[in-house]
Amino acid sequence: MSIHTLLFHFRFRSSCTMDITVSDNERATIASNFLLQAPPGEFNDVFNDVRSLLGNDELLKNGCGAAIAKHYKDNFAPVQIEGAEELTLITPFNELPDGRFIDPKSAKIFKYDYLKKEVSNVQNANPGDIDQNLEAWRKILQAEADNYSEQHFLKSGVATVFTSNGVATLCIESHQFQPKNFWNGLWRSQWTLPAIDGKSGTQEFHGIVKTQVHYYEEGNVQLISNKEMTIKVNVSSDVEKTAKDIFAAITEQESIYQTAVQENYVNLSDQTFKSLRRQLPVTRTKLDWLKIHSYRVAQDLRPPQ
Repeated sequence: MSIHTLLFHFRFRSSCTMDITVSDNERATIASNFLLQAPPGEFNDVFNDVRSLLGNDELLKNGCGAAIAKHYKDNFAPVQIEGAEELTLITPFNELPDGRFIDPKSAKIFKYDYLKKEVSNVQNANPGDIDQNLEAWRKILQAEADNYSEQHFLKSGVATVFTSNGVATLCIESHQFQPKNFWNGLWRSQWTLPAIDGKSGTQEFHGIVKTQVHYYEEGNVQLISNKEMTIKVNVSSDVEKTAKDIFAAITEQESIYQTAVQENYVNLSDQTFKSLRRQLPVTRTKLDWLKIHSYRVAQDLRPPQ
């Protein structure tokens, strides 16, 4: 039984023990919270546990559908569109009012089934679906984003620039799922890059990096980190140079963050965990494994005759 199932059993059995009736809405809310917190690469495991425990596919679909969609959009799920050369992302920034998504790189509009993980109804975007005022700026940024992703994410990253409401948003997703080695990791970064519009001088750009790593070999350890960032760039009418300078600043900030996370991992292993762990047992004496047969614990573990 998985940890997710155990937690659900605890919740529901506790409620039954106290003679508290749990309504369908409350069950759906609890299930939605677990789905939203599913570790990277393990959504299917959590979903299957939730489905078996609820025992009601209609409740799962109607009560948890919004949480499932939010999980995929918040995690910038990468998808392949028929007819497109590169992957695109499922995000809140390329969702259309009717629930479909637009891929600006291929100028395609599509539907996405979160449960089946399938793309369907791929169509060419209409001129009105694309912000023509930002399209030239988006293409310049996209070229730099592709270069950045290729250099720093070992071909595992997807970087896409979306435009909406007069603002360009850079979304980056990179993951490594290693279930056979008992770990999964996810990197997401998001940067707001408004158009320069012929401005010159120093301009601030804001972003956030979110990382989540789950390690579960003979244990259960998660790293969840969110870091907001601000960069200052000298912008000019030379938009191509400005785009390069923006990505140079993004590269520097995200590299600093990555280095800090790695250093914290070393400190956790060498210092923090050691301070939490008892160096000696309560007897203040190290266990001599060669004399284990003489200890009371060995006698207690001995099978009955």
